[in-house]
Amino acid sequence: MESSVILPAEAEGFVQSLETFPLKEVGSPRWFRQHEFMEKLNMQAILNASAMHDEFIKELLVSYGKIPLLVHEMILIEVWKHKVFPVLCQLQDFNPNSTFHLYMVIHHEATVINLLETIMFHKDSCEAAEDTLLDLVDYCHRKLTLLASKGVTGESTATDRDTRRVKKDVSSIEELQTHCTALEFDISLKAVSVLRYITDHTSSISVINRMLCTHNVPCVLVQLLSCCPWTRCTEGDVEKYINNRWQQIPVEDHLKMTKQDGQVWISLYNLLLREDCRRKYDFNTFNKSQLLKLRGFLTEVLVDQLPNLVELQRFLAHLSVTEPAPPKKELILEQIPEVWNHIVRENSGKWKAIAKYQVKEIFNPSDDDLRLQAQRLNQTYNLDVMETLLPEKPKCGSCGKEAAKRCSRCQGEWYCHRQCQVKHWPQHRSQCRLMTEATEKVQRNLEAST
Repeated sequence: MESSVILPAEAEGFVQSLETFPLKEVGSPRWFRQHEFMEKLNMQAILNASAMHDEFIKELLVSYGKIPLLVHEMILIEVWKHKVFPVLCQLQDFNPNSTFHLYMVIHHEATVINLLETIMFHKDSCEAAEDTLLDLVDYCHRKLTLLASKGVTGESTATDRDTRRVKKDVSSIEELQTHCTALEFDISLKAVSVLRYITDHTSSISVINRMLCTHNVPCVLVQLLSCCPWTRCTEGDVEKYINNRWQQIPVEDHLKMTKQDGQVWISLYNLLLREDCRRKYDFNTFNKSQLLKLRGFLTEVLVDQLPNLVELQRFLAHLSVTEPAPPKKELILEQIPEVWNHIVRENSGKWKAIAKYQVKEIFNPSDDDLRLQAQRLNQTYNLDVMETLLPEKPKCGSCGKEAAKRCSRCQGEWYCHRQCQVKHWPQHRSQCRLMTEATEKVQRNLEAST
């Protein structure tokens, strides 16, 4: 029998109950309950899409008009992370016994964009986003520019979960900040996919204008391909970020296109070759010089993997010998994104007050609260269901080959042979300790509550 997280009737109740929250209430019991609903909706949506079954989660979100709410909640957490979280970390009297609440808030943004990535593949989801599609474009642009800037400066774009060593003297808040940085990389890669789906489906003049004229997304995408932050070289080996982890790539697969590569190329194809987009874009000297850099990447091997790029190749060859006319200046009534600006304007000057309120009322849960949350999360993150969400068979944490054995302590890392486990242990030790301690703590809380 196929695993499922929630049934359609239960999912309908969850979707109907979704609501927007003021920034001050982020992390509250009601907000936390909604976070659990979204986690379950996200997992079920992935299961449905992976099995190519009836995508009832997407249908419910569209029919109940909840996609704008998803965009709002995602940007709400983004604002919280930028404006409240840094203040909260600097408060002298904030030394929580557990950072569990904080981690769930930080993780919420990843949950929502993961859900959006799954459902925005469909045109009706894009249309159902309505005016918030502009806010989603702005959100994706912020994430893509962050991704590109990290690659240009050579700054690490992700804290590798396989090689991260957590020092014993690091505080729980500093460790949380490290997790936040690592999660930001995953979120940014999801934003690449979401942007691609928007370029697939939108015909809105305001959205197209926002992508091409306001943000110059084609040049951002060129920069992403140039710095390729999802590929890195370590000690002579090539690693690529695939399925939420860095994996060593065999020599014969070095030129194989990753999902991120494909999403960027398809976005460029849509933005440069669709007639309604091409009319809006200004092929000035700078933009033209940036776009022509793409010709160096369009090798025969690449085009064989994505044949549609032949058309892009022809377009760039034509662009190199012509001077396209500047776009016609049209007088249009253009919509503007509102979500980020509304949240910031509503809470401007209150960041410290909000942080102090949350420290006192929200991020200082009692033992009973922690036990209750542990029970509920134990039900949400069912191990059997979680394994069905894996996009492919587990890979060895040491050599990258298909694996069948788990670390007996933390159950979170896979290995193909005992030798690989021993070799990888110096890198895995700290992560194993943290995961084991967290699991034991949850188990103790569960036992104490029964």
